[in-house]
Amino acid sequence: MYNMIKSLEDYMLPCVNKKFFGFECMGCGLQRSAFLLLKGDLAGAFIMYPAIYTLILLFGFILINSFKNFKYGGKIIAILAIINVAVIISSYLIKLYLN
Repeated sequence: MYNMIKSLEDYMLPCVNKKFFGFECMGCGLQRSAFLLLKGDLAGAFIMYPAIYTLILLFGFILINSFKNFKYGGKIIAILAIINVAVIISSYLIKLYLN
């Protein structure tokens, strides 16, 4: 299993925004964070991309809601999406100003 996860690292896509413009985009770190999550490094995944857990929560709820429609499912999805956008933007701004 570890060899399969290790070989996934060879197929990661480079950030086109960073390559052409010289600075990272808001999605930079998501692939590496997911890779660290697969390896079991929970703290490293959070440090690499803080929104990884809120994204998992959002997509997990969307998946569950597609099978079992909750009464306020749409509102919950909207709130989770707003939280995700806030976490992504704030972590991006922090990364920009600290580097």
